Amino acid sequence: MRITRRSFLKISGTVLVTSGFGVSIKPVSAYAKPLKIKYAKETTTICPYCSVGCSIIISTTSYGKVINTEGDPNSPINAGALCSKGSSLSQMSINNTNRLTKPLYRAPYEAEWKEVSWEWALDKIAGNVKKSRDTSFRLINDKGLSVNRTEGIASVGSAAIDNEECFLYQKFLRGLGLVYIEHQARI
Repeated sequence: MRITRRSFLKISGTVLVTSGFGVSIKPVSAYAKPLKIKYAKETTTICPYCSVGCSIIISTTSYGKVINTEGDPNSPINAGALCSKGSSLSQMSINNTNRLTKPLYRAPYEAEWKEVSWEWALDKIAGNVKKSRDTSFRLINDKGLSVNRTEGIASVGSAAIDNEECFLYQKFLRGLGLVYIEHQARI
């Protein structure tokens, strides 16, 4: 008798089941504990990792702690599927104890970063933007045409913002006079 791989597996399986090698074919009763998201509040958001814009459902407890993230099955973009980064969102960024929660600043020619307040950081950014805009703003170009633009600032947008936020961001940048505007989804 010639034994093939398929017939070997059939015979081996039959021998294991009938001889009682620790395999039981009796039905077992299943025990399921309650879902951890049973009383959680669900909120939809967009995955911040790439330019695809997958929709994610975030489940939070009544006191705001994130307990679960999963793909949104109603999304036409990802239909509930997530990549490895998106599916591990809560472990990588939300519930990560190593995640920065306060801004850090390193002064010019310094080696160490120091923790600063949000108000100080935002004022510093606004001051730097104003200084750069004021020094690089051009009212007219070399041909004498009115251009009203700044060439000293560039912006690369984020794929983590939705269309409405992107619209507002573009309006803000155009209001500053930026001409070098790019977006992560196009790079």
